[in-house]
Amino acid sequence: MTETPPVRLFLVDDHPLVRDGLRARLGPLPGLAIVGEAGSAQEAIAQVALLRPDLVLTDVGMKDMNGIELAGVLLAQQPALHIVMLSMYDNPEYVQRALQAGARGYVLKDAPAGEIVAAIQAVTAGGTFLSPAVSQRLFRNQAQRPTLTPRESEILTALGRGESSKQIARDLDLSVRTVEAHRQSIKRRLGIEGQAELIKYAVEHARQFGNP
Repeated sequence: MTETPPVRLFLVDDHPLVRDGLRARLGPLPGLAIVGEAGSAQEAIAQVALLRPDLVLTDVGMKDMNGIELAGVLLAQQPALHIVMLSMYDNPEYVQRALQAGARGYVLKDAPAGEIVAAIQAVTAGGTFLSPAVSQRLFRNQAQRPTLTPRESEILTALGRGESSKQIARDLDLSVRTVEAHRQSIKRRLGIEGQAELIKYAVEHARQFGNP
């Protein structure tokens, strides 16, 4: 990163010690200028609008709004912005959601500093970057995609269309209790916990599980 002007970088993490560490690692690098930082998503939204950085390096797991949601907000305001996620989680679902939100990189917090630098270089050059550990788990997960039963596939697809359990029960000639049981089974197979997360997953991924 020796080209001028430098890449204008903005840091987002709700832990001051993490931000201190990132500044210590990245601040001295040539071709990179840390123009600001934020300890919350709301603060980041306001500061990014003012400072107009080239790239935002953001934590995924924040309290007020997670980094994936933040990415969507920032990119809606500044479509040319580059976003790299810095996360403790290598869960493929988080990685897929981050990429769908528009992030161009996903780096684990326990990765060597060189991976963060490599991610910044790759993303600002127009590419993407995933930590090797993330890539391996993501591709392994895709190769071992959960298999739903035909009935579960029907119900997931219906949920993706916005139908309620009552509507699905009526359309498939099932009891509401049976539909709810299928919903619980789908969550177990996909490793999903809450109802809201199930609906979001259904909207984004139902086509993958449709009947052949």
